[in-house]
Amino acid sequence: MAMTSYRNISKEESRLVTDRDDKKKKHGGNGDVQKNSGDETERESWSAKMDYILSMVGYCVGLGNVWRFPYLCYANGGGAFLIPYLLMLALAGIPLFFMESALGQYASLGSISVWKALPIIKGVGYAMVTISTLVAIYYNMIIAWALYYLFASFTSVLPWHHCGHWWNTPACMESSAVANRSNVTANFSRASPSQEYFHNRVLKFTDSIEDTGSISWELTLCLLLSWIIVFFCLIKGVKSSGKVVYFTATFPYVVLIILLIRGLLLPGARDGIIYYIKPDFNKLLTSQIWYDGASQVFYSLGVAWGGILTMASYNKFNNNCYRDSIIIPLANSGSSIFAGFVIFSYIGYMAHELKMDVGKVVAKGPGLAFIAYPEALTLMPISPLWSFLFFFMLLTLGLDSEFVTIETVITALSDEYPGLLRKYKVAVLFVSCAVMFLLGLPFCTQAGIYWVTLMDTYAAGFTLLIASFLMAIGISYLYGIRRLSANIKEMFGYEPNWYFKACWMAISPLMVLFIFIVSLAEYQPPTYSGHTYPAWAAGLGLAMAFTSIVMIPLFGIIAVFKQEGTLIEKVRAACRPEADWGPAHFRAALEEKKAMEQSEKRAVDRIPLQSP
Repeated sequence: MAMTSYRNISKEESRLVTDRDDKKKKHGGNGDVQKNSGDETERESWSAKMDYILSMVGYCVGLGNVWRFPYLCYANGGGAFLIPYLLMLALAGIPLFFMESALGQYASLGSISVWKALPIIKGVGYAMVTISTLVAIYYNMIIAWALYYLFASFTSVLPWHHCGHWWNTPACMESSAVANRSNVTANFSRASPSQEYFHNRVLKFTDSIEDTGSISWELTLCLLLSWIIVFFCLIKGVKSSGKVVYFTATFPYVVLIILLIRGLLLPGARDGIIYYIKPDFNKLLTSQIWYDGASQVFYSLGVAWGGILTMASYNKFNNNCYRDSIIIPLANSGSSIFAGFVIFSYIGYMAHELKMDVGKVVAKGPGLAFIAYPEALTLMPISPLWSFLFFFMLLTLGLDSEFVTIETVITALSDEYPGLLRKYKVAVLFVSCAVMFLLGLPFCTQAGIYWVTLMDTYAAGFTLLIASFLMAIGISYLYGIRRLSANIKEMFGYEPNWYFKACWMAISPLMVLFIFIVSLAEYQPPTYSGHTYPAWAAGLGLAMAFTSIVMIPLFGIIAVFKQEGTLIEKVRAACRPEADWGPAHFRAALEEKKAMEQSEKRAVDRIPLQSP
């Protein structure tokens, strides 16, 4: 048997583990038991390695790769932005991705139960689940917007092509009119048809979050459809989602390649791409470029959301997660850079057609995906076809990320309460999707965009930074780098090198701390389209963030008081792995031993006492 570094076990337990491993090897297995008696019942695993790779690529490569990275690259010195971005990827992104993957794969447990490794920070697992739940609720609304635009593309003329509709205002001015007007003054407030379509037709948004207005049945149906898609794609867990991603994770690349080829042939595309990549090395002297580079790496990879840990928990025990932790982040970064070329080729074309500077038509966030890019599409021949491809791409990008986010929640709860929930995992999934759909209904009101922006600001902001910092420090100094390295060697034969150990112990936590400090220093209450939020809304957002943070000390205190002895002894015990911490086959052996002892006890109890 391989060296068991997780804890010292008895000879009897060692024999049980060895016997079980031998049985698995006779049947072509490798010891990564996913089915056994007791709490380990029917935990599925990936059907193939490619299922995992594509699921993780789909999870990491999301909507932010299309609408956030290109803008950050443009705003932070073009090609110069790649220096801090790639540096942060190497120093923080990849090492933390590897740490989280190794933990999940080693124990085959979700983001709550995996903290048997270090009970005192088990609250980090609950924080991950809370964050993922909050994000899943509003993220599916963005997918619903993509669905809305997808359906709207089934027309001969895109509805945001011209002014003159009931949702347009006197400020609406078509692209051709803007290009032909030479006397447009700086004081003239112009709204494009695509902008008014998004705000006045799709959202029908009001002037304030306090003015809820009515609910949009069209958006409600789109939101319902998006949740139905998520439910049926996850109905068999990773067995079903692992097959769906063969399409949803690869189709966006097909569309991006098609769009890039078409975009490069458009007039003005070269100017747009130059704006995107032209380096301004003076930007490297500002703190903003380093903050944006670090935050983009951190948020796009999904570190401390629980998704990395959850997906890795379905791997085979001897899978080389080190190699995966290099491939997946690099694929994510490459996708971001590639998407930037696609987006800015069309931004350059739009600037050329409107006779404007590229910087005047660049947008960020949802505005790029639902206003600027749709407007660029109207300037192209056969625009409904290109619109369909673009929004179908957004749909698949969003769904991939949503699959993993929901699976993170379901897996965490099923692993933590296996006797109660694992048998009814489909029912748990259905109830979760139904409840999240109902909680998402406020996003379908006329004030919905304000709620989406509020949750996007607070649900996964500095709470993620706190969770990842505690994960890195806790595993490095309490669980121990030596123990983690031994666990990794036990899985695929060699320990991580000095570089990863240095990053885990110092560099990566310092990078996370840097992002946290800058984000607090530059904190500003959220706004949308010039509309500010009332104080109670900002307070509600902070309270929402607090629900994630409070999990960490709460479950830390619970873990301490579950131990025996004096207070100091309790704390020390909570900083050590639990008795059943280890790989799935180790826990299976303990369950088997426990069952045998109970069986022997019952047999002894049935022996009648001999009368004297």
